[in-house]
Amino acid sequence: MKDGFIRAAALTPKIRVADTAHNAEQIIRGMDEAAENGARILVFPELCITGYTCQDLFLQETLLAGAREALKRIAAHTAGRDALVFVGLPLEKDGKLYNVAAAMNRGEIIGFTTKTFLPNYAEFYEMRQFTPGPEEMGYALFDGEEIPFGPQILFEADGMEDLTVSAEICEDVWSPIPPSIRAALEGATVIVNCSASDE
Repeated sequence: MKDGFIRAAALTPKIRVADTAHNAEQIIRGMDEAAENGARILVFPELCITGYTCQDLFLQETLLAGAREALKRIAAHTAGRDALVFVGLPLEKDGKLYNVAAAMNRGEIIGFTTKTFLPNYAEFYEMRQFTPGPEEMGYALFDGEEIPFGPQILFEADGMEDLTVSAEICEDVWSPIPPSIRAALEGATVIVNCSASDE
C-alpha cells in the first residue's frame, strides 16, 4: 500500500465448464500476469474453478474432487507472492454444498467466504445445488487444516494497518442488507465481489 492506495485486479480467465485442471492453469496464468503488473489484490469470478453453469454436475464427487485439487494447485502457486488472491469454487462441508470464494496468500488458503443470498429465478438455479452460507463464521476442514468458513471474514495485512479486506459473492451485493455492510462496520476497508463469469 502506497499513500493509502493498493493495486487490485479483477480477472476473467478463459475457462472450460467442468474442466478443473484447464481452469486452474488459466487462473495461474492470470495470477502471473496480474503480479507482473503490480496487483496485490487479485479477484477471480464466482465458481471459476468449475464454471458457473455446471448445473447438476455440481453434485458429482468427480467435479468436487477436481475443484479441491485445482484449489490446492492454485494456492501453492501463491507461495512467495505478496498478494491476496480470491478464487471461486463449490465446496462441500458436512454433507452440504456451498458456493465459496477461497482467499489465498503466500501458499496458504486462509479463508472460505460463503455466498449468502442464492438466486433462484430465470436461468439461475443455485438453490437446487447449493446451501446458503451460515450466519456466523466457523471453520471448515480442508486438506487437514481448519480454515475460517462463513460470511464477513476479515483479512488483515501485516504491516498495513489500514488494509482490511473482506469478500462477498455476486448476488450478495444486491440483497437488502449485503454482507459487505456488516464487514465494513466490523472494520473492512476494502470489499471485493467475486461476480459470476459467463461460462
